[in-house]
Amino acid sequence: MPNQQYLLPFVPDDLRQREALIARWLELVRDILPRIAEQNRWPILQDHCFMRVCLDTALEAPWHTVVRRPAVRHLSDEQLGAAVAVAEALVLAPETLQVINRRSIQWRTAALTGNG
Repeated sequence: MPNQQYLLPFVPDDLRQREALIARWLELVRDILPRIAEQNRWPILQDHCFMRVCLDTALEAPWHTVVRRPAVRHLSDEQLGAAVAVAEALVLAPETLQVINRRSIQWRTAALTGNG
């Protein structure tokens, strides 16, 4: 019987790191931040809202003007890491949500009106 370890596919370290980043990203925006939001009565509650705020903040612009949809597939590792860092910062300093949510909305309004 062949050794089972040789039957497993080889996954490069950089791919494993990206998969770990994606897993953490999804955990933060789908589970952790919505739970904190509900407990603290934040103005946003849904995962896509947290994705918007964190991605816009990480990219300093409406994310969809910088990266094709779906974002998680098209973000560079650095951009994804920055978005995860923003989400992690929200967990540690939830009071910053109002500021970064407001900034995200301002960027989007400016982009829609051509003032950005």
